[in-house]
Amino acid sequence: MAGNNAVVFTKPGEVEVQDISFPELVLRDGPGVNPLNVGRKCNHGVILKVITTNICGSDQHMVRGRTTAPSGLVLGHEITGEVIEVGNDVEFIKKGDLVSVPFNIACGRCTSCKQQNTHICENVNPERPGSAYGYVDMGGWVGGQSEYVMVPYADFQLLKFPDKDQAMEKILDLTMLSDIFPTGYHGAVSAGVRLGATVYVAGAGPVGLAAAHSAQLLGASVVIVGDLNNDRLAQARSFGCETVNLREHPNLAEQIEQILKVPEVDCAIDCVGFEAHGHGESKEEAPAIVLNSIMEVTKAGGRLGIPGLYVTGDPGAADNDAKQGTLKVRLGLGWAKAHTFVTGQTPVMKYHRDLMMAILSGKAQIAKAVNATVISLEEAPKGYQQFDSGVSKKFVIDPHNMVRNR
Repeated sequence: MAGNNAVVFTKPGEVEVQDISFPELVLRDGPGVNPLNVGRKCNHGVILKVITTNICGSDQHMVRGRTTAPSGLVLGHEITGEVIEVGNDVEFIKKGDLVSVPFNIACGRCTSCKQQNTHICENVNPERPGSAYGYVDMGGWVGGQSEYVMVPYADFQLLKFPDKDQAMEKILDLTMLSDIFPTGYHGAVSAGVRLGATVYVAGAGPVGLAAAHSAQLLGASVVIVGDLNNDRLAQARSFGCETVNLREHPNLAEQIEQILKVPEVDCAIDCVGFEAHGHGESKEEAPAIVLNSIMEVTKAGGRLGIPGLYVTGDPGAADNDAKQGTLKVRLGLGWAKAHTFVTGQTPVMKYHRDLMMAILSGKAQIAKAVNATVISLEEAPKGYQQFDSGVSKKFVIDPHNMVRNR
């Protein structure tokens, strides 16, 4: 049987590449696996040879020790792969298919799934609705930053690429369909981006860049991206965004007014989440600052898309309230301005086929927007370190050297 090297969280600040068990069509006991999921049979699933798998900012939250993730957790929820084994209950997905895996694990049978709310599937996580591969408190499904991975509910979940050769030519774009591109797009859609809209995107990390590119695809007239990192802001400017450095210019409304001649935008997208830092020279964490600032600069009646991650347990938070996800949000301001807030994980399956077609037609160029950078599986620990330092790259892991050797 083939080996299976994978990226494993060992302790805060550290990941290692370790040899783990080759996947089976059953969920075995292991780090983070909910006891009620142990032994769960997955004849509706497949085994994938992983072609690409990406490092995500959500992974970084765990690696930094900002969640209750256990040591030994196999990381990775952004997966693209080739089917090498199918379960007895799989009818339409075949061996040899090249597929994108939504990071949400969804059964296709519950009320939420039938309503396209696959991000809050009711049957895959005994802890609460919603699940993902390689993530804390998500049921314990093994992550995909590995050579091989098991994916349940294959017929329902998997997005098959129509032509394998064409897909491999555009693999750096298509690998973004598992999470980052739909997440950025969901943020823009949730914020009500439309033709001619002015949009503020908080955060120029990969999700923020994906949201900015998505806002452009949806017809925004001006997309303004705010961040504290000049390299990331330069990446946003590379595809036509306006930018604001909030370390150098902490008054966001004034900076927006310089660009738009008015101090507000039609809508805003939070792509930072709970590890936000204060503006200006402050280096302290301010977990509610993005939510409060986007309420301030979004016009009355506007919408706020919030794909940025907020957690229910943050052991590294500065105060006891924040450790439970209780933040000092100016809800009264949002209420007074009649804002609409859209939060939560992204229902990837709602968007991934349309975004695939935009990629294959050449309309969307997401890999360029996020600066996709290919590394080997062995280089993943270094990739985590570089990503954490703030480099403007979206690291794509190539476990079998099938991308770099093309």
